[in-house]
Amino acid sequence: MSATSETDLGRFGYTQQLSRRVGSYASFAAGFSFVSILTTVFQLFGLGFGFGGTAFFWTWPAVLAGQLTVALCFAELATRYPLSGAIYQWARRLGGAVIGWFAGWAMVIAQIITLATAAIALQVVLPAVWSGFQLVGTDSALSSKDGATNAVVLGCLLLAATTLLNATSVRITAFVNSVGVTCELVGVVLIVVLLTSRAERGPSVVLHTTNLDSTTGYVVPLLISTLMAAYVLVGFDSAGELSEETHKPRATTPRTIIRAVIASGIGGAFLIIAALMAAPSLTDGDLATQGLPYVLTSSLGTTPGKLLLLDVALAVCVCTLAIQTAAARMIFSMARDNVLPASAQLHQVSRRTGTPVAATIVPGVLAAVCLLVNVGNTGLFLGLASVCIMLLYVAYLMVTTPLLVRRLTTGGLSSGVDENGRPLFSLGRFGLIVNILAVGYGLAMAINLGWPRAEVYDPAGEGWYLHYLPLLTLGIVAVGGLIAYRGQRRAYHASIVPSTEGSLGEGARVEGAVA
Repeated sequence: MSATSETDLGRFGYTQQLSRRVGSYASFAAGFSFVSILTTVFQLFGLGFGFGGTAFFWTWPAVLAGQLTVALCFAELATRYPLSGAIYQWARRLGGAVIGWFAGWAMVIAQIITLATAAIALQVVLPAVWSGFQLVGTDSALSSKDGATNAVVLGCLLLAATTLLNATSVRITAFVNSVGVTCELVGVVLIVVLLTSRAERGPSVVLHTTNLDSTTGYVVPLLISTLMAAYVLVGFDSAGELSEETHKPRATTPRTIIRAVIASGIGGAFLIIAALMAAPSLTDGDLATQGLPYVLTSSLGTTPGKLLLLDVALAVCVCTLAIQTAAARMIFSMARDNVLPASAQLHQVSRRTGTPVAATIVPGVLAAVCLLVNVGNTGLFLGLASVCIMLLYVAYLMVTTPLLVRRLTTGGLSSGVDENGRPLFSLGRFGLIVNILAVGYGLAMAINLGWPRAEVYDPAGEGWYLHYLPLLTLGIVAVGGLIAYRGQRRAYHASIVPSTEGSLGEGARVEGAVA
């Protein structure tokens, strides 16, 4: 670590505890692997197509445009606040201690649930590669009791592996992540090229409404299918989570956040189009129930299809690894400010491994608990996916909304130069309109994600109360957060007052050091 890094971090009131071993590509990989289009598009393609038919493709560019406005706002903040626990740190400095704490709290819960959701994605892929991966029962479909139970088993095994790796070494984790992202990028290109070469129909398929249920009009089913893109295109902010481990973060992180969104958006769009073009049938129901694994094995043949599915399985593992890394850094950052229970243990960094071991173990264990309490629940996947993404959108709003207030009241963010002597990333005169669009999009999507729907939250008809799962979860997170916040308030004030940023109220409004 350089003296410049220590000095820069010191101006925010922190000492350098984490080692700066993450380069530009590894920073990009952190954001891209959290999004992980091979993991999430393979998971949720059936959901998008099942409700929206071929027209669901258009929900992808719509969500991409909205998330790009959010990413641009985050890029501005990443260059000014190069700190671990990005969402928490940004929200605290823009909106004050309470908003910052609840943003961090919601983000931690969301990351843990997202970690559980990513881990069970192995069930979508591995049994299609080899039946021996179906350790429980015979039906591998996630919608079946056997499939849901087996997903929990595979997910817990994966969480054990990622926890061990994350706690062992930052360097090895970054290397594995970078290799995995490279394999994923190559895999996306190969899948698109191979599926396109075996196309059953042209790209104009996305202009049709095949399999779109219009009995209630087009709007409702397309809004539901939008959940697919909303779930995929999140997590790009995780590049900011590694800011304290990244070389020249003020210059590097803003670029990698934007690149992660754009690369994921372009790759995902081509993947969806190629799958719709190559699917043996759009009307027999298999595409909605079996998704992309069905397209690969039926269009490319068993052996090539299974080899590509192995690449998807690698992407799932790396995605899970990246999410856990981001969650660990968020917990570490909040614990360092003494605002979480057991903060003294959670902010400790191992001298031997250079990693926050306790902060790494906690999300791994809690994600496994999320899975184990839902053994055999056929609605597990959609429920977990929708809840965690709604919480992520709420946390994002607690950053973009205070940022908009800042622009309207004080004129925006400070200027300065990065480590290369170049001006800090800024949206300039477009900042206000981009910020307004980011807040409007985030609010609309949070409402869409939280809207009670039996089709999403209770497909098996197990109980009306499941329709309100996201709203109930949001209420529990808010109440639990309030209890935890009040319990930690004194410790929080005690840790912030000595900071170089001054008192709690002042620190929330200070830009921090600008190199």
